[in-house]
Amino acid sequence: MTTVDDVLFADTNVFLAATDRSRPMHASARKLLEEAARGDRHVALSGQVVREYLVVATRPVGVNGLGLLTEDALANIDVFTRPPFQFCDETEIVSQRLQKLIRDHGLAGKRIHDANIVATMFASGIRHLVTLNEADFQSFEKIETVSLPSFLEP
Repeated sequence: MTTVDDVLFADTNVFLAATDRSRPMHASARKLLEEAARGDRHVALSGQVVREYLVVATRPVGVNGLGLLTEDALANIDVFTRPPFQFCDETEIVSQRLQKLIRDHGLAGKRIHDANIVATMFASGIRHLVTLNEADFQSFEKIETVSLPSFLEP
């Protein structure tokens, strides 16, 4: 039986690293997602992660994208959003939690993207975030960030 403590919310950069062989954490990200696809790990994501992935995946390589064809990026999303992956809805409760986080932390600009991930996690009862950018989430005290390489070490 899966408990909330077993679920890892995956940041967009994990999915991008798994897709792009040139990224330093490609092998670790791919291993995590393969384990999730087999049901050996419990990984969650949200609509925000899907949108961010599609933006970067379909953007040309020359402007820091992956340069994937839209059909290929959508095929990847189809894999990432089907069970056993857990899809977390962005509900009114997420919006309320987001607004509270913005007020409590004095957030503006791009930091609001990070806060929305945290709000989605809170609303879904998830406390563990796997990311390649732990520093972006350190100000949010009620979540535990886990770097991709450290999580996959034996």
